[in-house]
Amino acid sequence: MFERFTDRARAVVTRARDEARAEGQRPVGTEHLLLGVLADEDNLAVRVLRDAGVTADDLRTRVRRHTETGGMGLAEADAAALREIGIDLAAIVARIEESFGPDALREAVPAPRRRWGRRRHTGGPFSGRAKKALELSLREAVRLRHRHIGTEHILLGLLREGGGLGALVLSEAGVDLADLRRRVEAALAAA
Repeated sequence: MFERFTDRARAVVTRARDEARAEGQRPVGTEHLLLGVLADEDNLAVRVLRDAGVTADDLRTRVRRHTETGGMGLAEADAAALREIGIDLAAIVARIEESFGPDALREAVPAPRRRWGRRRHTGGPFSGRAKKALELSLREAVRLRHRHIGTEHILLGLLREGGGLGALVLSEAGVDLADLRRRVEAALAAA
């Protein structure tokens, strides 16, 4: 699949890996792919995001907030709704960390296992959602009858996957994902 990626799309994947490493996280998630897309200010996907009012700094802050709080994955509206019915998320997180230790809510990364003999491919450094988003970027390119996969196809794949932290932070930033999808497709048609 990666042979169909443009140089810019490959750079997005490389930047996404760098983002995940910089945070000390493994594997690469949809949020890292989104930040990788935003790193190159001159690509079509970034221009569409910028027109939609999205800034890289805002999204980076939103991603950091989610990953620093244990990655509960709750949107602001969800957290507000829970507060409204008397549930204090901060108190629950504090109590869990008191009982089970700091970062108890973070997804555990298994220690690498030593294997003797032939090494099997286990899926690489990508989370399930990130792999799905990359697969969907290929499907989007095929659907649009493009022979390449560019940054805009990666963005379309992230939007179509829709359940990862990348889509969540875009929604929190006030972006209508369906509208953003239409904008990307319109920009592709115009290009």
